[in-house]
Amino acid sequence: MSALSRQTIGASFFICFCMLGVGLIQFPQLQKLLNRQQTYSLETLEREIQLESTRLNFLKHMPSFGYDNLIADWVYLNFLQYFGDDELRAKTGYSLSPQYFEVILKRDPKFLTAYQSLSSSTSLYAGMPEKAIELMEKGLKSLAPKLPERSYYVWRYKGIDELLFLGNSQSAHNSFLTAANWASNYTDAESQNIVDISQKTANFLNQNPDSKYARIASWAMVLNTQVDEKTRKRAISEIESLGGKIVSTPEGNKIIFPEKD
Repeated sequence: MSALSRQTIGASFFICFCMLGVGLIQFPQLQKLLNRQQTYSLETLEREIQLESTRLNFLKHMPSFGYDNLIADWVYLNFLQYFGDDELRAKTGYSLSPQYFEVILKRDPKFLTAYQSLSSSTSLYAGMPEKAIELMEKGLKSLAPKLPERSYYVWRYKGIDELLFLGNSQSAHNSFLTAANWASNYTDAESQNIVDISQKTANFLNQNPDSKYARIASWAMVLNTQVDEKTRKRAISEIESLGGKIVSTPEGNKIIFPEKD
């Protein structure tokens, strides 16, 4: 066996050992919490959150030996488990959401699916849109119009967060324009639709920084992605509060805008 082969095997063993180690640290406590949630005090739950925070910090800084994508995928699966536990999240909140994505996007900034989860979990649930936007901005430095495919969605998510959660219409305007520009590199119907709605949203903001139309269009984007029931209800409520109406059609939800912006 060559020295290079031994080094490769050694690195593979080390990364698996580290991931197994942090997994074993987490697993017993997680199983106890899942099986006996009702018996745990808030103080105990907060200690478990702190332990998970420590584990994520370790994963953020540990050497990867070329297994960045594997670590990103594994941590994303951990995030889905964390985010999907509604009973525990009702007690402890979603404060760890950005820590998961600090690890995921540092290891794999081209992980497109992660950006959508980042936007909803960190901006909407954890109430930290500034952090979500900061992580998206870092990730965008590694992206290009076709790297990965349909990376224009990240600009859409960023623009939505800037508009809906920060009220920063100028930054949102720039993000939607960039989304339209990147999507124009594609000729398929989905991408051309993104060009159209992103350009229209940017135009609404250019004409009126407080545009209801722009906000309705942004909430409609949230509604039309694969979101959980809580987010879906929030999007519908926000659209209706802005004067919009949602009509179900065979082709899907149709948004009727108010007569005046």
